[in-house]
Amino acid sequence: MTGTWIVGTIAAVVAGAVGLFVVLRGAAFVADAVPQGAFAGAAGASLLGVSTLLGLGVASLAGALGIGWLGRRGRRDVATALTLVMMLGLGALFLSFSTEYAPEVEALLFGEILGVSPGDVVPVAIGGALCVAATVAMFRPLLLSSVASDLAAARGLRPAWVESAFLIIVALATSMTLPVTGALLVFSLMIGPPAAARSVAVRPELALGLSVVLSVATMWASIAASYVTNWPPGFFVGALGAGCYGAGRVVAARRGSRRAGAVRGARSLAGALSAGR
Repeated sequence: MTGTWIVGTIAAVVAGAVGLFVVLRGAAFVADAVPQGAFAGAAGASLLGVSTLLGLGVASLAGALGIGWLGRRGRRDVATALTLVMMLGLGALFLSFSTEYAPEVEALLFGEILGVSPGDVVPVAIGGALCVAATVAMFRPLLLSSVASDLAAARGLRPAWVESAFLIIVALATSMTLPVTGALLVFSLMIGPPAAARSVAVRPELALGLSVVLSVATMWASIAASYVTNWPPGFFVGALGAGCYGAGRVVAARRGSRRAGAVRGARSLAGALSAGR
């Protein structure tokens, strides 16, 4: 369980940091497609007898770069779908060469965090550190291009370069979280808590910190619940991630209602004072 808690915490920190920009840039489909297609790299790595984590990283990077290249020549959603279809086809081809990879495929799809081995900790820690460092280094360019693309271009930021850097970070992040939550629900950790943080926090730095905190809390609660119930951790990640988002929307709605009430009150007072004059 020590390795489980360590790897889970690293994955949550990475998902919380990167997920905020996934939400800001409207790239949820990308965050879903890259890990789903990355299992093709794991299947190919298994056939070659090398680390499946290495195969995940290579396939995730190739898929992200493919989305970026195709997206510059057309709609990004179409480019994402085409890349996903191609990678899923390669995965099916690799799986047809072997019948011994089925348990690992199930683990990649649905998560196997309670089966983390001590040898998995170091690669995940290195990849997670690189991903967080890249996110911190690209914080301002990513933020500016996400919320004000025209202003970013006016300041000399190349949209294609920023988009490619973002996709590489997403590829690294998803390959790190795949062993924890699985490909089918990895986007739950990268979307639910960050979306809640965006709804609640006003300042981007505060939103980033809150996103990481909520992601870590979601992961810890999911690990504990999975250990107690023997249910897949991906289920709890998805449920708690959706709960975080729902709670964030409620808080944002109440805050908006209070602000609207304050504005109406100020207008009424101004009207009364004007009428008195």
